[in-house]
Amino acid sequence: MTTVSAERLAAIFVEAADTLVDDFDLIEFLHMLTDRATHLVGAAATGLVMADPRGRLEYMAASDESAKLLELFQLQNEEGPCLEAFTRGQPVINVDLAEASGRWPRFAPRATAAGYRSVHAFPMRVRRQVIGAMNVFGDTKGGDFTEGDIPIIQALTDIAAIGLLQERTIRQGEILTEQLQGALNSRIVIEQAKGAVAQACGLPVDEAFAAIRTFARNHNRKLTDVAHAITAQPGLAERIISR
Repeated sequence: MTTVSAERLAAIFVEAADTLVDDFDLIEFLHMLTDRATHLVGAAATGLVMADPRGRLEYMAASDESAKLLELFQLQNEEGPCLEAFTRGQPVINVDLAEASGRWPRFAPRATAAGYRSVHAFPMRVRRQVIGAMNVFGDTKGGDFTEGDIPIIQALTDIAAIGLLQERTIRQGEILTEQLQGALNSRIVIEQAKGAVAQACGLPVDEAFAAIRTFARNHNRKLTDVAHAITAQPGLAERIISR
């Protein structure tokens, strides 16, 4: 489609990486990705879909409304280049839409009616993990990709996938850290409650802990909640043992 200067390419990759920082906005990032991909190779439009936690593809972003409608159309009809690229994990390159009715009997005529003449699709992947796909539409006779265009768009798509997976990992790590800290805090409270029951009732610590657990199970309460109650209500320790 077009020749991209090294400076322009580097600037776009830096922009993509710079977006994946604090206050990360997923939707803004994906729209930026479709805009940059469109202008990078002189395409008519670009659309992007991503898999939800169940592996079902969902529309996420597009460079314009026409591409958005086509992305939604192919998902509703379960056929099209993005689905093919996502399923196979391989790019779909230089498909003439006027001759693609046999391949995509519903999608190809719809895309042609929208004014597009060619389509390409790139999987968003990291090694064997595919998390989505990006469609690139051409509207002129010269809309075919050259050998130089293909690695450029696939590299941009792969960098986006790496960034998104890294962001997911960070978020999962933050959740895990919060859960771990919560568990540590709970353990401290439980140890305090064990000591309180043991001292108040003259029991070994193990028996005190067993009594707290039994009370929690019998009253359908969380162990941590019971431990908090014991530390907050000094008289509760004796009542737990008496029950």
